[in-house]
Amino acid sequence: MHFLGIDIGTGGSRAVVIDTAGSVIASATAEHAAFASPEIGWAEQDPRDWWRASCEAIRSVLSGGVSAESIAAVGFSGQMHGSVFLDDRDEVIRPALLWCDQRTEKQCNEITEKVGRKKLIELVSNPAITGFTLPKLLWLRENEPDNWAKVRTVLLPKDYVRLRLSGDKASDVADSSGTLLFDVRGRRWSGEMLDLMELDASLMPTAYESTEITGRISAAGAGETGLIAGTPVVAGAGDNAAGAIGMGIVRPGMVSATIGTSGVIFIVTGEPKVDPDGRTHTLCHAMPGRWHMTGVTLGAGMSLKWFRDNFGGGMSFDELGREAAGVPPGSDGAIWLPYLMGERTPHLDPHARAAFVGLSASHTRGHLVRAVMEGVAFSLRDALEIFRSLGASVGNIRLGGGGSHSPVWRQIQADVFGKTVETIAADEGAAFGAAILAGVGVGAWDSVEDACDAAIRVSLRLDPREEAVRRLGENYDIYRRLYSALKEAGA
Repeated sequence: MHFLGIDIGTGGSRAVVIDTAGSVIASATAEHAAFASPEIGWAEQDPRDWWRASCEAIRSVLSGGVSAESIAAVGFSGQMHGSVFLDDRDEVIRPALLWCDQRTEKQCNEITEKVGRKKLIELVSNPAITGFTLPKLLWLRENEPDNWAKVRTVLLPKDYVRLRLSGDKASDVADSSGTLLFDVRGRRWSGEMLDLMELDASLMPTAYESTEITGRISAAGAGETGLIAGTPVVAGAGDNAAGAIGMGIVRPGMVSATIGTSGVIFIVTGEPKVDPDGRTHTLCHAMPGRWHMTGVTLGAGMSLKWFRDNFGGGMSFDELGREAAGVPPGSDGAIWLPYLMGERTPHLDPHARAAFVGLSASHTRGHLVRAVMEGVAFSLRDALEIFRSLGASVGNIRLGGGGSHSPVWRQIQADVFGKTVETIAADEGAAFGAAILAGVGVGAWDSVEDACDAAIRVSLRLDPREEAVRRLGENYDIYRRLYSALKEAGA
């Protein structure tokens, strides 16, 4: 018996097959076309390309020796907050607006003014920020009325692929929590918020708990992927929650730090805890009776990719990492602010911009690479400090994403956080979590906690180094002052 997890990321779609012991049997990734940015701060993708890539990844794992008949269930994960606009024939109307799209500042201000900042937190547990889904709907209604008139359904990215695979318009409570239209405390769509925004509830899909079955693979979906028609499809979760499941972050107080395109600090809570200033997000976790607080930095792995593509001289990430490893902690004073796409936590500022600060003639490319890695870790520490201010006790931190694969970046995170960090044996990310949720959904394990206890093993622990903690703490104090100083200067 096998379980298939599908993750619709920004850069590609990934398929992972696991067995009842949690062992990875097969995996494959198919790249997406690069997202388009027609104007500064915009980010769009064609949802049909996600479906193309998903089919390619699924067919790849099936051709690698996994029989379609052995797949007992399929689970989903994907990039959060995106908006897929469909007409009355379920055809895509226009490219989807992505999580990192920053065009909706005006709409966010309108939401806050209409609902009230305090009331907004009461209704949906989060402030109006440009990345979330609701402002994108309002932007379309205001700026593309002809397209808006055609809209009959709004789906999140992974749920468009679900629709193509099973024919069901469904989502899950974790992913839906990031729309600004969801009652996070009550784990249901907020009728009051929909009414205030003058949106029909029929636009939104049915929201399920993450381990519930939402439908079954259709004949059309089977024909395009090679899967068996009738195979159960489980709700799954947005990539933050599914990624946490894939790392075993399931019990209150457990913390993860994930560096992918964006960066996420994630802590599990047994009840919804809300930052009254809205600097962190409060969302449903991918299991009943669990929530999580999340801090997000938008330009995490994106920062290193941007540097490599523009200044790396053709070097690989591994080669750049080796250069950074030869530089002392603190990068001899060079500091990077990773605000290439604005910033969420803690600034909630779509106009924030990235910067290198403190450069001298003695700095090398290795210094700048290390400064980028340290700056991203500083941005994640910002969220940790907020969690602590809200009374959270932070223990070991489990690392995930591309940042967990780099020896130098792993140690930087331990030193910046001042905490022991861990990596796991099967770091397959959100797709692995989606596969676990699929297995729980069809009864292979009694609960998500039981599944993670059986399937996830810690492979490495790294302790912080006292002198590096001191030096990086000094740089972090400077880093925290730079955002305000640059903003005041108009940069």
